[in-house]
Amino acid sequence: MRQKRILTIQDYSCLGRCSTTVALPTISCAGIECVALPTALLSNHTDYPSWTFFDLTDQIKPIAEKWKEFDHHFDAIYTGYLSTKQVGEVIALCKDYKEKDTLLFVDPAMADWGKLYAGFGPEHVLEMRKLVALADLTKPNLTEACLLTGTPYPNEGKAPFSFYEEVAKKVHGLGAKVVILSGLSSKEGKLGCLVYDGKEFSFFEGDREPGSYHGTGDLFSSALISAIVLGKTLLRSIEIAHRYIVTSIHETLAHHQGGKIYGPMFEYALPEFISLLREE
Repeated sequence: MRQKRILTIQDYSCLGRCSTTVALPTISCAGIECVALPTALLSNHTDYPSWTFFDLTDQIKPIAEKWKEFDHHFDAIYTGYLSTKQVGEVIALCKDYKEKDTLLFVDPAMADWGKLYAGFGPEHVLEMRKLVALADLTKPNLTEACLLTGTPYPNEGKAPFSFYEEVAKKVHGLGAKVVILSGLSSKEGKLGCLVYDGKEFSFFEGDREPGSYHGTGDLFSSALISAIVLGKTLLRSIEIAHRYIVTSIHETLAHHQGGKIYGPMFEYALPEFISLLREE
C-alpha cells in the first residue's frame, strides 16, 4: 500500500513547540510522509519577548515550480500561519494540486480572543478569505470565523449556540466545503468543535484542561489532518486530536516543565496518538 503524504506550509520556529516543529513529528508518527515547506525561519516563536526572522516568501514559487518536474502526489495540503504577502503564493500552489484530488485543509491561524495577531491588518483577512474559499476543510476559531465573515465578535466570546451555527454557515458560504469551528464550550470545563458540512451540524466536546499553552492549535490541526488522511471519520479524527492535546497537557503537568511559552510536552503523548490511530 502506498504511503500517504501530507504537505504542510507554515513557518519554522526553532525554539518553542509550534507550527512546523510540531507538524513534522506528529504527522510522521502517524506513518505519513510529511513534506514541509517553511515560509519563514524564526529563532523562536513570537510569544517570546524578542526573536529573529528570516522571510522565505521568495522561495515558495520556485520550490513549487521545481516540484512540477517530478511525479509525485500529496494526499493533503495543510496550511498554517502565513504572512499577508504569502497567501497569494500559497493559493497558486494549492490550485495546482487541487486539480490532482489533493485535500486542502486550511487553518487560518491569524487571530484569537477577538483580535488579529500582531502585524496583521484588514488586508490579511481579505487574503485569507480567498484561501478559505478553496478549502475542503477549514478550522477557524471563533475570532477567525467572525473576522472572515464580518460578524461582530460576541462579548468575551460567549454567545448562544445558534450564533455559532450561524457563523459556521457564513464561513461555509465563503466556499469551504466543511467548516470546523474550534474552541467552543457548551458548559464549564468543556471544550469542543462544531462541524458544518453544508447540510447538517455535528458537535464534539471533551474536557477542558487547565492552563494555556502556545502551539496547541497547531498540534490539534496536525493530529486532525493525520487521522483524516488515514481514513478516520471527521468526528473520530477530532476526538483523537483532542485526546492527543489532553495527554500532552497531562504530561506537561506531570513533568513540571513547559508552560505557555514552551508549549505542551507532546513528545510523551505520541505513543498514545499512534495507538489511537491504529484502532479500528
